[in-house]
Amino acid sequence: MATIEAKSEVTGSVWKIVCEVGQVLEPGDMLMIIESMKMEIPVIAEDGGTVTELKVAEGVPVTEGQVVALLKD
Repeated sequence: MATIEAKSEVTGSVWKIVCEVGQVLEPGDMLMIIESMKMEIPVIAEDGGTVTELKVAEGVPVTEGQVVALLKD
């Protein structure tokens, strides 16, 4: 099993987490929404897998490229 890192594409703050640990995601499913400059940017699972860890919480600031969740395929 490979570990998949889901990363934020923008600098902002976590507005809403829409998945939970243990949830199985398909490619293209949304993990969370990042608020940046009054815009809501989704973090999408590029590959399917099971969410094993959320590395951020709602309201926490994130930077571009930061790992926000881990999945196992």
